[in-house]
Amino acid sequence: MSIEVLNESGYDLDLDHLAQVARFVMDQMRVHPQAELCIKAVDEDTIAQLNEQWMDKEGPTDVLAFPMDELRPGLIDEDPEEGVLGDLMLAPSVAERQGAETGHGLVAELELLTTHGILHLLGYDHAEPEEHREMFTLQAELLKAFGSQATAPSADFAVGNPGH
Repeated sequence: MSIEVLNESGYDLDLDHLAQVARFVMDQMRVHPQAELCIKAVDEDTIAQLNEQWMDKEGPTDVLAFPMDELRPGLIDEDPEEGVLGDLMLAPSVAERQGAETGHGLVAELELLTTHGILHLLGYDHAEPEEHREMFTLQAELLKAFGSQATAPSADFAVGNPGH
C-alpha cells in the first residue's frame, strides 16, 4: 500500500504511527495492496476553509475525507479493486480537544479519526440511523482490534455528530 502522511499542522505527530493505523484498517477492510492513500494533518484555518468549500459547513472540523476512485471494501471471494482510495485531512488541534473531552488523548483520537475517515473513503456514512449504527460498530471493532485506547462513540451515539 502506498500511504503518504504529511504534517502541515504545527503539531509534533508520529507520522509512522498514523500510517500503521491506516495500513491496519485498509488491510482489515481488504483494500487492494497497491491502493493509495494520502493523510494530511492541517491547522484549523485550513480545515475550516476546506469544510466550508467542500461541505458547506462553517468552522473547523476534525476530519474530512475526499474519495478518489470510489474503492469499496474487498469481498472474501474476489480480488479487491486497485486504485487511489483518496485523501484524509486531519486537524490535530480539534482532535486534541476531543481527545481531552473523552479522556483518551490526542493519539487515540487521531487513531479514531483516521479509522473514521478511511471508512468514509470506502463509502460508509452515518447520515441515517442504520448507516450510523453500521459505521460506528465497524469503527469500534477496528479500533479494538488495532489495540487503540480510543473510547469510540457507541453505535447508538447521537446521529448528527457536529464534528462531521
